[in-house]
Amino acid sequence: MTALSVRHDIGAALTVSAGTVDLARYVYVPDTPQLESPKPYLHPIRTRAGRVVSLFRPHDHVWHKGIAWSLPNVGDENFWGGPTYVHGQSYVQLDNNGTQRHRRVVDVGIAEDTAWFTHELDWITQSGQTVITERRAITATLLSPDAWALTFDTTLTNASGHEIAFGSPTTRGRDNAGYGGLFWRGPRSFTGGDVVTPDGVGGDEVRGRRAEWMAFAGRHDGDAAESLVLVVDHDTNPHHPPRWFTRTVEFACLNPAPFFSEELAVADGEAVRFRYGVGVADSGADDAKSLAAAVREVLRQVAE
Repeated sequence: MTALSVRHDIGAALTVSAGTVDLARYVYVPDTPQLESPKPYLHPIRTRAGRVVSLFRPHDHVWHKGIAWSLPNVGDENFWGGPTYVHGQSYVQLDNNGTQRHRRVVDVGIAEDTAWFTHELDWITQSGQTVITERRAITATLLSPDAWALTFDTTLTNASGHEIAFGSPTTRGRDNAGYGGLFWRGPRSFTGGDVVTPDGVGGDEVRGRRAEWMAFAGRHDGDAAESLVLVVDHDTNPHHPPRWFTRTVEFACLNPAPFFSEELAVADGEAVRFRYGVGVADSGADDAKSLAAAVREVLRQVAE
């Protein structure tokens, strides 16, 4: 049986591998321009067969980085990257691109078929104010010879001295653009792929729907092999089940967006927690429901 291993580049990144395949690299101290709202990210992400299912810094949206926890509207601050949507003016580049800065490692380890990494971060505005403190835990678990699961668990505490409203471009007035939260950007070859929901297979028309989970099935250049990326929203997350931001025509992305059309106000000193499970498999849309069940079980066990 293939075992997990972890390589820790202390002060920079963590790589989780299964045998000879590097499944994911978590860069927790990124070298990112301020304009792109520096934040930790997961890239490259690979299937058990070694196929890459993430994209880093695409030219159309350079602030998209594999899988990242990105929030475009934290009050008036931008922890997403790039310009901010301003109603009546469209997107405007403001001096509000904040940084999610790693503070310290809490725990890193491996046991049987699961590896984990926990750290603390400070969310610092471009002007230098710490508005949020965060404790984040990530795990990787082998599911089968063809699939593995990632879990993402974050607790955000408002340290700003005043109430903060988490939102999106849609809560600021742009229709059907409620992105924000755990965001996955897929490979170029996945463009035109299938969005899978508990109700069936679709495309861009799925954007904005509510669901406990969604998946994206795409094909790779070279051998036309198919891979599946799936995200499960924990049932205790605020605004569960979330509305989803997803695209397939312009590019591949998947995002359970908790603030899609409704802000979440967090009082000073108050904490809010979000948990997600991500499945990565060497398979297609037909296997989405079984993968969702397996990822949901891992998420339940890790969250206990």
